[in-house]
Amino acid sequence: MIPNFMHPRQNGKFRTRSYDYEVQEFLLPVRKSLIYISLIAAVLINLMPFDKVILVLRPDFVALVLLYWNIYQPQQVGMSIAFVSGLFMDVIDISIMGQHAVAYCLITFFALLLHRRLRLFNAFQQIPAVLWILLSGQAVAFLARVLAGTYIPEWYVFLSSVIGALCWPLLSFLLGSFCKQRIDRDEV
Repeated sequence: MIPNFMHPRQNGKFRTRSYDYEVQEFLLPVRKSLIYISLIAAVLINLMPFDKVILVLRPDFVALVLLYWNIYQPQQVGMSIAFVSGLFMDVIDISIMGQHAVAYCLITFFALLLHRRLRLFNAFQQIPAVLWILLSGQAVAFLARVLAGTYIPEWYVFLSSVIGALCWPLLSFLLGSFCKQRIDRDEV
């Protein structure tokens, strides 16, 4: 059997396929301080006062940052950070205790489940999966609010997940610039 990375030439010799390894980027491990700083910045962005329309359309930046770090640095971030971030957002947002925590844990679970597959794609190709993950987290928070009787559903409630998925390439570029190392052609 011929390995996947090799294919035969016509004369019987093997050669490797030409991949774009020269332009490939490798992820370096990041410091925990960078992860915490990005989560604090996401909380601050979530707390910024906006008009009513922008407030409804604003994505959950804490969920996006948690999703990013759980996809690209799963050994550094996990359920515990997601749960604590969710409780912190519940206290700050004055919402039902545990609503954000459960939603962020669900987002983290899906990110950890799919992180190897998602890393194969670029940020634009990841948008459908990110949308699905954000919608599932928002559906859990929505269900908690409806069951508690504190929220009357509107038709535009899930638009913030769509906006968040569309913001994914920009966020991925910004956070990814801190942990990528380019390969030099001369070293390979």
